[in-house]
Amino acid sequence: MAGDNRGLHAALDLLSRRDRSEAEIRRRLRDKGIAEVEIDAVFVRLRELNYLDDRRLAERIVAAALSAGRGYGIRLVQDLAKRGIPRDIADETLTRIAGEYDQRELIRGLLIRKFSAFDPATADNRETARVMNYLLRRGFSRSAVYDVMKKQSAEFDDR
Repeated sequence: MAGDNRGLHAALDLLSRRDRSEAEIRRRLRDKGIAEVEIDAVFVRLRELNYLDDRRLAERIVAAALSAGRGYGIRLVQDLAKRGIPRDIADETLTRIAGEYDQRELIRGLLIRKFSAFDPATADNRETARVMNYLLRRGFSRSAVYDVMKKQSAEFDDR
């Protein structure tokens, strides 16, 4: 197999398993001992084929995480950074896509799915702190978490 094909085949093999960022593929190709010149040629070809696009990957990751309630805000920026997505692309993607999702609705949905038995009106401080910290670790803002908890508590009081 020719040297230039080896890099392309390795990259295609990586992409066939799951979407990857340019940084992830570059790191894996280096680990396989492929020369930088060859890696650059591989990236040119992958872009020509439209197989590699960090913006598209970031959009998919953010949309999936938001719809599943796995994260919001800085948590998503950190997740994208782990995948090798540049910060400017991460910020741009979050700004655009996060505007389509209401943070408070995401929190409510997550509370219903993950903590269905949680009643903020009757919960002790420890349980309330546990639930709030869970939401904060997912990147939701403190003010949004407080607002939802307060509203949910009022809804439980109205029952």
